[in-house]
Amino acid sequence: MFDLAKVKIGIVGLGYVGLPLAVEFGMKFPVVGLDVNEARIKELKAGKDSSLEVEPERLAEVPHLAYTSDLNDVADCNVFIVTVPTPIDSHKRPDLSPLVGASTAIGKILKKNDIVIYESTVYPGATEEVCIPLLEAGSGLKYNTDFYAGYSPERINPGDKEHRVINIKKVTAGSTPEVGQFVDELYRSIIKAGTHLTSTIRVAEAAKVIENTQRDLNIALVNELAIIFARLGIDTLEVLEAAGTKWNFLPFRPGLVGGHCIGVDPYYLTYKAQEIGYQPEVILAGRRINDGMGAYVVETVVKKMMRKRIHVADARVLILGLTFKENCPDLRNTRVIDMVNEFAGYHADVDIYDPWVDPAEAKHEYGITPIGEPKEGTYDAIVIAVGHHQFREMGAEKIRALGKPDSVLFDVKYILAADEVDGRL
Repeated sequence: MFDLAKVKIGIVGLGYVGLPLAVEFGMKFPVVGLDVNEARIKELKAGKDSSLEVEPERLAEVPHLAYTSDLNDVADCNVFIVTVPTPIDSHKRPDLSPLVGASTAIGKILKKNDIVIYESTVYPGATEEVCIPLLEAGSGLKYNTDFYAGYSPERINPGDKEHRVINIKKVTAGSTPEVGQFVDELYRSIIKAGTHLTSTIRVAEAAKVIENTQRDLNIALVNELAIIFARLGIDTLEVLEAAGTKWNFLPFRPGLVGGHCIGVDPYYLTYKAQEIGYQPEVILAGRRINDGMGAYVVETVVKKMMRKRIHVADARVLILGLTFKENCPDLRNTRVIDMVNEFAGYHADVDIYDPWVDPAEAKHEYGITPIGEPKEGTYDAIVIAVGHHQFREMGAEKIRALGKPDSVLFDVKYILAADEVDGRL
């Protein structure tokens, strides 16, 4: 019933996850990429990707890929892959509205024997509990009789030019054993690193959500260690490097935990756990530590300013970096914003400089307008928040030159040596 030779793929969502996937599938299959953002479609048709995940020359060489914002243009597809974001709301609860919107839309055009594959990160059970009923309601078709589903969680690492979609092993699942085999075969046709077929969609959903939960907890541990060692007057990085000489010590570093995955996915798991009557302890404890690191950094910087007799209210503060990670324009869930808000609470005057950021996007997402090149001798405190290569190349002397003679320089990302800064995590 399922034949790779007859596949036409519709990819719903052309962001950091959907576009690289559409490009790879478009090298072998007819693909139509759908996104509700008409500006995004316009730039892709012009051969540009503002996320910087796919190079213009790569976009130009894809033989079977079209872009659209019109749902009707994907109506003749028989495999739909959903790659929309799954963020959290202001109460740190799953926000499934993009997923609901995509499923509702697909339901309007779903046909007999079509397959809908979800890549969005969710809690175990969400695909079949939330998405499938919407597909059934919109199409009038019956699940696993008239249409089928699959799940293959995204593993995109924004800005990473080494670990790309085809080089990362793909977890796959289907709503029946036969569909599972087909979904696995479909992905295996483009994924050089291979695939791992699980027995059910719920298993694949759970596998994805714990990947980033585990990483979140490891970072929370070193963040807590950094707080402890700071009180003991010990340099955290030196401790971690010493401990790292043992073969099985994991090389995590303290820092701000943002982005579309690590700072979000654990809340999907804890939401589901609480829904079934279990109160998670360890996961939420790690989340509290990581969510509090922006405030901790600001408190530390403010104390150092006060020791230098710098009046914090109306002080000029420069934050270097706004994105959630280095060498990447992605602003999603950046925790640098926590530092901006904390400094505002002290009535400090904050400038943000980030050469990777689209100022219009920063303004739209956070109400912040990053500055152009900062001027020398301007700032009372400088915080290196993101390890962009531009900041590494500047070095301590040029970064310090941006500050006043007795300013505070604090390094969140360890891009400078301990003796070149006034403090670091």
